[in-house]
Amino acid sequence: MSRSVLLAAGAVVALLMAAPASAHSLLLASAPAANATVTTTPDRIALRFNNRIEKRLCRVRLVDEAGGARVLDVRAGDGGADELVAAVPSLGPGRYRVEWQVFSTDGHVVSGAFPFRVGG
Repeated sequence: MSRSVLLAAGAVVALLMAAPASAHSLLLASAPAANATVTTTPDRIALRFNNRIEKRLCRVRLVDEAGGARVLDVRAGDGGADELVAAVPSLGPGRYRVEWQVFSTDGHVVSGAFPFRVGG
């Protein structure tokens, strides 16, 4: 094979391998926002992604300062197929970490976490 054919074949393979990665779901916004301080317990955690997610296969956990974790009930958000909403139980003052896991449209599971604080 000529060198130019090998280079072209390599470029095609590289493009095919990179294409699925671009479809991974990325967290665009959250409420409460990452590192926010809220005065009272938020009634919900809302997560908005850059593309559609499979809500039946998503998970949201809330972890307190002591490491205690609660799995939150997830439901569809008002924003459509790219939004996830979870009801939040009453929380005392302190730091919390939201841990999320979603099933992307490209078939990959994507996860992340962010902190927020209740109280001053």
